[in-house]
Amino acid sequence: MDVKLVMFKSDGQRKDFRIHKDKTILGRGSDCDLRVPLLNVSRKHCELLLGAGKLKLRDLTSSNGTYVNNRRVNEAPLRPGDRIAVGPVIFTVQIDGVPAEIAPLPSKSVHAAVADDVVDLEADILEPLNTDGEDSDPMAALDAALADLADDDEDRK
Repeated sequence: MDVKLVMFKSDGQRKDFRIHKDKTILGRGSDCDLRVPLLNVSRKHCELLLGAGKLKLRDLTSSNGTYVNNRRVNEAPLRPGDRIAVGPVIFTVQIDGVPAEIAPLPSKSVHAAVADDVVDLEADILEPLNTDGEDSDPMAALDAALADLADDDEDRK
């Protein structure tokens, strides 16, 4: 079973994250398998469980919740094409190459793609991770965090 989480940066650049372990933890913490270094993502936000030809997501009592296809979930089976929202980051599930084509969400409709409780990218990321006042643009902070996410994935390969 070939499982990938696909995300797009605000500039439309695609990034794939292969899920190959039986248990993959997503979160802000440095000990997570897939790190999303944003303040509105819990240290251990959710986990993906892969086994017996099935993929399942479980929320790890995150503060802002985990969403699958616009619904807040505690636990949910995942199918090809499902969208997972972890804080402001949205991943599309690709299993064995399905769906073959994945389109990025238009940046203006990212908030509309998840439940209303998920933070608005531009309005709610108020403080970037580097709080030295150097960069207070929320979209720049998100892009920097996503670049870190991609770098962490490259380091694991």
